[in-house]
Amino acid sequence: MLPCVCWLQLLLVLLSSVLRAQGENCPASCLCPDPHTVDCSGRGLTRLPDEIPLDVRRLLLSDNCIPRIPSDFLVLYSDLVYLDLRNNSLSHIEPGTLSTSSRLVFLDLGSNNLTEIPSGTFGQSRSLIKLRLGNNPYLSSVNEDAFLGLTSLRELELERNALSGLQVGALSQLPSLRVVRLEGNPWVCNCNFANLFGWLEENSQKLPNGKLEGMECSLPMDGRRVSLSQLSQDSFRECQITLTLTDLLIIIFSGISVSVVAIMTSFFLASIVHCFQRTSKTTKGDEEESEE
Repeated sequence: MLPCVCWLQLLLVLLSSVLRAQGENCPASCLCPDPHTVDCSGRGLTRLPDEIPLDVRRLLLSDNCIPRIPSDFLVLYSDLVYLDLRNNSLSHIEPGTLSTSSRLVFLDLGSNNLTEIPSGTFGQSRSLIKLRLGNNPYLSSVNEDAFLGLTSLRELELERNALSGLQVGALSQLPSLRVVRLEGNPWVCNCNFANLFGWLEENSQKLPNGKLEGMECSLPMDGRRVSLSQLSQDSFRECQITLTLTDLLIIIFSGISVSVVAIMTSFFLASIVHCFQRTSKTTKGDEEESEE
């Protein structure tokens, strides 16, 4: 029995040492339920905590008042796979901030004050599977290349933002996308929305419940809200013959170019005819003089 008691005491000492070391490495006012998790949720933080363990894999920072993330923050945390920044005061993500998060699988930036998602925001986060960007009441712009490089992304949440339109390229370049949430945005049913509507019809299985129901847009004429389930491609048939400003400029420039070429050609032909006539008169005069 004595050897068993000694082994048990030794085990308790080792366990106590591990817990003590774990507590020493844990940031002040945060909890560390396991060696690779740091939970600082709901601590009233106004900036990122100090002394986060370098081997952290799950970092929980939701329900605080953090206004920004330094662009070099994630450089040292190469093992991080789960980052929750939900319900903070983030207004933008500095370029390059997420470019080094090569192992990040889950990222929650919902319920913040983001205004736009510019090109290359997420760098080459090829491991990212789930991205939450919903409930940002000022988010009105998402660049077409905002999600470029997210080849593993399966779930994208953009619900309840301030989006009135979205370029199809932002979604079509996500080869692994399985679920997308877009409901609760102030979509406008104009010609810019036509391509997105077509994509949504073709990929309705990726929407909640696999249907367009739950998504609405406002008519440009009177602002009346209608469900997307009530629309069809025929609703946008007038957009098929609508020319963009670029198209109009191309047509105008082409017309001017053709006109200039036509004028120059006419002038050139007129000059040739005039020269020919003068040559003919000179030749005829010489012949008459020779006969005399």
